[in-house]
Amino acid sequence: MSTILRFATPQDIPSVLNLIRDLAIYEKAPLEVTLTEKEMIEDGFENNLFTCIVAEVENEIVGMALYYPRYSTWKGKTIHLEDFIVKEAHRGNGLGIKLFERVVEESKKFGAKRLEWMVLEWNKPALKFYEKVGAEIDPEWHVGKLRENQINSFKFTTL
Repeated sequence: MSTILRFATPQDIPSVLNLIRDLAIYEKAPLEVTLTEKEMIEDGFENNLFTCIVAEVENEIVGMALYYPRYSTWKGKTIHLEDFIVKEAHRGNGLGIKLFERVVEESKKFGAKRLEWMVLEWNKPALKFYEKVGAEIDPEWHVGKLRENQINSFKFTTL
């Protein structure tokens, strides 16, 4: 069974979005995915806000890595790996490492000083994978966020 790693096309977005929905179910947040195929196509292929690499086995997309550039005021150019997913039936055969290696290679081409991502503390298989590739998991940083409704209703107040 041969695996093809390639950049996603707009035609791949339904499969990519299904993988994202599967991940949301795994992460116990199935209702959090509100993104549409149309938005992903516009954002990824018309506005170039992200890059997506897909893993294809026998004409089926079974994995993906979606990433985008960021900028660190301490390090400079950075790549943020937003989602990295391999269907459960295709795990354990090296596909994940091939996909991750491809993201690392693209990060090198970009000239990134850092490749970073977030992982849930309870996701032991993901933590084990990242440990295996020699990644650092930083216990000191916490992720802060404002959701869309909070952004839209934000009022600056003097503390």
